[in-house]
Amino acid sequence: MNLLRTEFRKIAPYRTFWVILGIYVLLMLLILYSSTSVEINGKALGNETYQFPGLWMRLTYIAHFFNLLLGILVIVLVTDEYSYRTIRQQVIDGLSRAEVVLSKFYMVVTLAVFSTVFLLALGLYFGLLYSSDKSINSMFSQVDYLSYYFVQAVAYMSLAMFFAFLIRKSGLAIIAFIAYTKIIEPLIHFKLPDTLDKYFPMKALDSLTPMPGQEIFDQLTSPVEQLSPAWAALPSLLYIGLFLLLTYLLLKIRDL
Repeated sequence: MNLLRTEFRKIAPYRTFWVILGIYVLLMLLILYSSTSVEINGKALGNETYQFPGLWMRLTYIAHFFNLLLGILVIVLVTDEYSYRTIRQQVIDGLSRAEVVLSKFYMVVTLAVFSTVFLLALGLYFGLLYSSDKSINSMFSQVDYLSYYFVQAVAYMSLAMFFAFLIRKSGLAIIAFIAYTKIIEPLIHFKLPDTLDKYFPMKALDSLTPMPGQEIFDQLTSPVEQLSPAWAALPSLLYIGLFLLLTYLLLKIRDL
């Protein structure tokens, strides 16, 4: 708790943090609100999308695209501390390097909790507004997708934290983070069979929030083999541990 309090004291007056977090919230609200007014074949999209219990799968799939923004936020926080020598000063003042990594990880978990609770509130609001079945059983029968999203958000931000400690410069770290998640690993997937590449970091993480109607899409194209959300949770947790270990080892062997 002391480490987390220290992190909050540092970011509380930090305008960039609140601006990026505000952009995340506003974009989510804008997309969800605008989708309610879209009509397909004479039917309002909101009435179809925000029906319990399938709402949770659709909502977490939309939200997973914004994990990049949360990752960028983490990169900015870490690299700015390098710029202002804050990390070096913390170690001089008696904080161990493991505690430095843990303090950043606690902030990652806090951001993931915030985004998950935010999604829960959005889901309940839009579901109660548009869903025809508002029973307790219907409302919460698939709410476990939020737990999968939480793991996914933590993993994305843990990877972003590793790139921030690795590169130390915000612009380059952001480029490397986006390039790996959206270009480099997807290119590797083309060279490997699905039986193998489904365990790679980004594909395992994306399996936590599958695309709604994937089975219909697979009928029109070549089916893509991927893990179920429940099975993808284990490798995703292992990747979180790996990203943290690599970050600690990097910090341990490097000069501050």
